[in-house]
Amino acid sequence: MNLSSDRGAPGNRPDLFRLVWFSEIQWDFLSTRKQRLLCRFPENWSILFIEPYTLGRCHHWIPVKRGRVWVVSVPFLKSVPFRFGRLLDIQWFRALVSLPGILLMLFWVTMLGFGSSDRIIGLSNVYWGRVAALLPSRLRFYDANDDHLAFPGSPPWLKDFLDRYLSSVHLVFSVSRELTSQLKLPAGVRTVELGNGVEFNHFAIARSDKPAALCRLKGLILGYAGAMDWLDITLIEAIARAWPDCSIVLLGPAYEREWWKKQGAIHTIPNVYYFGKIEYSELPAWVQCFDLALMPLLSSKLKQVSHPNKLYEYSAAGVPVLSMNYCSAVERAREVVHVATSAEEFVRMVPQSLADRRIEERQAFARQHSWDALAKAMVQELEKAWQERYP
Repeated sequence: MNLSSDRGAPGNRPDLFRLVWFSEIQWDFLSTRKQRLLCRFPENWSILFIEPYTLGRCHHWIPVKRGRVWVVSVPFLKSVPFRFGRLLDIQWFRALVSLPGILLMLFWVTMLGFGSSDRIIGLSNVYWGRVAALLPSRLRFYDANDDHLAFPGSPPWLKDFLDRYLSSVHLVFSVSRELTSQLKLPAGVRTVELGNGVEFNHFAIARSDKPAALCRLKGLILGYAGAMDWLDITLIEAIARAWPDCSIVLLGPAYEREWWKKQGAIHTIPNVYYFGKIEYSELPAWVQCFDLALMPLLSSKLKQVSHPNKLYEYSAAGVPVLSMNYCSAVERAREVVHVATSAEEFVRMVPQSLADRRIEERQAFARQHSWDALAKAMVQELEKAWQERYP
C-alpha cells in the first residue's frame, strides 16, 4: 500500500506533489467542491483525503482509492457529541481525547507514503487546525468553503484552532469576498477567490431515464436538490399550501439523523415528497424533471458567505430557478435566476418563474463556472506558491 518515494530535489519542482487534505465532509456522503476539484488534479499529484467519523454513516477504516485520491476515515474531535457535557472545554481533556485520532492519522499518513516534510497540507476541517499547523510541510493552505465557526454547536475553543492554522498558512482559497474578510490572516498571505462550480455536461446532457418515483407524481414539480439542513421549512410549507396542485420534491441527505421524521410542519402535507440522498450519477435525471428548481434556504451568517454550486447545477440542467436572496452569488445571478427578498415574494414568484424559457442563457451562465477551470486554477496557484517559496 505504500507509495513509492518520488521526491524532487530541494528547491526544484517535484516530479510528484503530495497533498494531505483534512476534510470536514466524507468523500462518499455528499458531492462537494473538494471531491470535484481533487478528482481533476493532474497525474503528478498524489492525494490523501482524511475524512471524519460520523455516527450512522459508512466509513473507510481501511483506505480506499477514489480515482487517484486515497480516502481514509479518522475519528477526531468533530465526532465527539457535545451534549455529553463540557469536558471538551478543558484543554488537557481535549488533548487526551484527540490522541487516538492523531496517532491513527499519523499511521496512515506514513503507510500511504505521505510522511515526508515535502508534502502540502490542505485543510477545510477546522477541528484538525492545531494538529495540521504542527505537521512539517513545504506548503500549507486553507480552503475557506464555509464560515466553519458559524455552524450550530461550534465550541468556543474552535476559533483558536482556526487562528492557529491560519497563522501558519501560505495560501488561502475562499468561495466569497465576504468570507475572506472574516479571516484573521497574517500579512503577505495570498488569498484566491475560487467559488463553486458545476460538471456542465453531467447536468446539461438530456437524460431519457426519468426516475420512476417522479412518474407517479401529479402536477408540476417544484424541486430542491441539496443538503436538507439549510432549508427554510416554514417557506417549504408555505409553497406547498399555496400551490397544492404542484408536487414539492426534496432530494438530498441530512446531517441530522432522522431529519424527515422530525419535520412536523411538512411531513404530513400530501404534496411534499422527500426522497433522501440521490447518487450523484443519477442526480441530473431528477433535476431535469423539475419544472422549477428551488433554493428556499435560510438567510444566516453561515449562508451569507456561501457560494452554492446548486445554482450552477440547476442552470446547467436548463430548468428555471427561484432563489431566496441569501448570498452575493445569488445576487450576481439575477440575469438568469429569479430572486426573492422575502418568503411572501418567493411564494408569489412561482408562476412567473415557471414561465421562464431562457434555457440557453442559463446554460451559458453555468458553463462559465466549470469545475475543470476551477481545478486548473487551484493547481496553478498551489504550484505557483510552491515555486515562490522554493525558487
